[in-house]
Amino acid sequence: MDLKDQLKNIFPEHVSTETSKKVDGSKQIWMQDAPIICKYEKRKGKPITILEGYTGATADFKALAKEIKTMLSVGGSFKDDKIIIQGDYRDKIMTLLKEKGFNVKRVGG
Repeated sequence: MDLKDQLKNIFPEHVSTETSKKVDGSKQIWMQDAPIICKYEKRKGKPITILEGYTGATADFKALAKEIKTMLSVGGSFKDDKIIIQGDYRDKIMTLLKEKGFNVKRVGG
């Protein structure tokens, strides 16, 4: 008997509600109205893609960063509330985020 079953026995009239939207059936990521900024830069002569402007929880943004890195099979990091992906993958990242329901704005060339 898990915790939810025990709580149902104690409080049978309580109805649980979920506040965040479900994404991919298993993970819950908070969806925002403002667009996520997707921009391209070169650092030390190498191209990078930067995603910024997410207003939800840091853990959700880190999970999104991990999912993007594994989908593209590239390296990257999460620093200062920004996702930094090695290489120019703006188009692929933007289509992935749009499929998930995010608004994305392309900035730069």
